[in-house]
Amino acid sequence: MSNSQTPANQLRKDSLGVAAVTFLVVSAAAPLTAVAGGVPLSMLLGNGPGIPLTFLLVTAILLLFSAGYVAMARHIRNAGAFYAYTAQGLGGLMGGAAAIVAILAYNAMQIGVFGLFGAATAGFFAGLGIDLPWWVWTYIGIAVVAVLGYRRVDLSAKVLTVLVILEYLVVLVIDAAILFKGGDGGLTMAPFTPSAFLSGTPAIGILFCFAAFIGFEATTIYSEEAREPRRTVPRATYISVLLIGVFYMFTSWLMVNGAGFDKLVPELQGLQDPTTFLFGLADRYVGGPIGTIMGILLITSLFAGVVAFHNGVARYLYVAGREGLLPRSLGVTHPVFQSPHVGSIVQTVTAILVVALFAATGQDPVLALFSWLTNVGTLAIMLLMSFTAFAIVAFFGRNPGLESNVLTTRVLPVVTGVILAALVIYIAVNFGSIAGASGFLAILLPGLVLIAAIIGLLLAARLKTADIGSFTRLGAGQEA
Repeated sequence: MSNSQTPANQLRKDSLGVAAVTFLVVSAAAPLTAVAGGVPLSMLLGNGPGIPLTFLLVTAILLLFSAGYVAMARHIRNAGAFYAYTAQGLGGLMGGAAAIVAILAYNAMQIGVFGLFGAATAGFFAGLGIDLPWWVWTYIGIAVVAVLGYRRVDLSAKVLTVLVILEYLVVLVIDAAILFKGGDGGLTMAPFTPSAFLSGTPAIGILFCFAAFIGFEATTIYSEEAREPRRTVPRATYISVLLIGVFYMFTSWLMVNGAGFDKLVPELQGLQDPTTFLFGLADRYVGGPIGTIMGILLITSLFAGVVAFHNGVARYLYVAGREGLLPRSLGVTHPVFQSPHVGSIVQTVTAILVVALFAATGQDPVLALFSWLTNVGTLAIMLLMSFTAFAIVAFFGRNPGLESNVLTTRVLPVVTGVILAALVIYIAVNFGSIAGASGFLAILLPGLVLIAAIIGLLLAARLKTADIGSFTRLGAGQEA
């Protein structure tokens, strides 16, 4: 379809280069949030000083997964990413399941992160004498994100680029200080030993490390808006995984050294709030106004994350509407901004309602809203990655002439698919203890992923009956 024929129903073409896509993606991984919030928790609940090696292994798994993922991206150009690949590889019914699981996943991540955003912002401003409930700050954030999501995607990319560069800089300042001062008692490579990796609970460490990467896969969501997508998307994917992975591995290694290899876990256990650990290291090794700067940048890091997840949800809703799985009214773009504005509005309304539910019932924004929903999102995204890995094998099995490398189209996707499927089962079984949910909630929350998959399957089956032509084209999107 030419742009002149359907100007009202296409995402804005050629608006994002490699750097823009990379920053949209890296901001979803929220580097400062992961390092300040996720890494100390992964050390406390997972495998302590073994986290740097865990990051190395997870980075390797994701690079292996990316090989088949970007091979698929060369042949399918669709803002539905995981859903599109699953539909094209495993068929329309599985594609339908993947679409609704993806919409649940990115909504859960976005709204969950808004809980931590509200709490962090409320805490910061309370220190300045402005004492407002967490949900007030969350709603202010939702309003700003709504404006950015409704407008052109390159505006979001420009905002996120500045915020992400500042996040990296402040953490690298702390890294450099620990490095030059030699840590607590000299630098050690002990965190990279098998015994460190196997200490504590390695499975929880692996889960947290995977969660810290979530967002990297979104490079393909912007394939319809990228310049030269056949080059831009693969490059942005590999750069994102390496940038995020090396940064996390290096920083977590220095965090272990900063506290001292043997002192790390006792120090974390002694903290009332483990997310203050990095702030403590910053005061110890850098001093001055670094704590205040980090406090501000933690808020902007969380904000960057919610903008990126909002964009992801809006595009999945748009594609599901465009291709007939959801009401067609969702599948239109703004006549001026060429943004998926209807999907953006739906996501905003969903966030408003869920936050209202948690606020009205007096739930904790971090221990409930953030922990429960981001763990649901992590579970859902890892399931989608597993679907996608097997879809890559099926797609290239049916189209053997498209790619000649058996390693990237058969071997690596099977290996990563099996690893991801095993992790999904582990998370689902142990969800309550991982997310801090008990009783009925420990079953309901991971059960939401299964419910979403069943709804998606039924919607695809309905489309198959009503419009077989649209059903067979699910996930095809635009030609790459």
